[in-house]
Amino acid sequence: MIDMIKIGKFISSCRKEKGLTQAQLAEKFGITDRAVSKWETGKSIPDASIMLELCEQLGINVNELLSGEKLDMTNYNEQAEKNLLDLKEKEEKASRNMLTMEVVIGFISTTAFLALLLFGVFAPGLSQVWRIVPCVIGTVIFAVSMHVCIKIEQTAGYYECPHCKHTFVPTLRQTYLAQHIGRTRKMVCPHCRKKGWCKKTLTKNEE
Repeated sequence: MIDMIKIGKFISSCRKEKGLTQAQLAEKFGITDRAVSKWETGKSIPDASIMLELCEQLGINVNELLSGEKLDMTNYNEQAEKNLLDLKEKEEKASRNMLTMEVVIGFISTTAFLALLLFGVFAPGLSQVWRIVPCVIGTVIFAVSMHVCIKIEQTAGYYECPHCKHTFVPTLRQTYLAQHIGRTRKMVCPHCRKKGWCKKTLTKNEE
């Protein structure tokens, strides 16, 4: 497993070796010094989008960053493979959590929508206007929640083409318009250009 405390201490040590304050390092990436502080205390790790540039600023490589220490060539390849597996596991866990959140949001929003709809229709003593209001509110809640759920469905994990086994992240438009059964959607694969029922998977195939 990735040791975030060790990585944080390593980032702090490398930053100080370069004579940089947390604020100066943060400024190079357009982030706050609080974000750097979170790295160095092990509360988070740098985002993948800035990891290469951060390593360049600190005079280290990504493998050393994820190991939390300087490496020599004798254990470099072994540690690189371990770090790759740890990152893959971390990505899978994050995707799994997001998909669980999707189910929770969908259940709560559907329940709220039905409750408000039933209240608007069957509550005694309400005028026509006050019957419409809860129905509208319920519909808005449901629509917004479904958009959030579809966005999660799009970005969490990947879809696997049944023809070429290529894994990909579809566009939001593709996700909206595709026929689906559960988390399997009928889409055109961007790799082989064939249409098929693409299954949701948490891992990206090696290609």
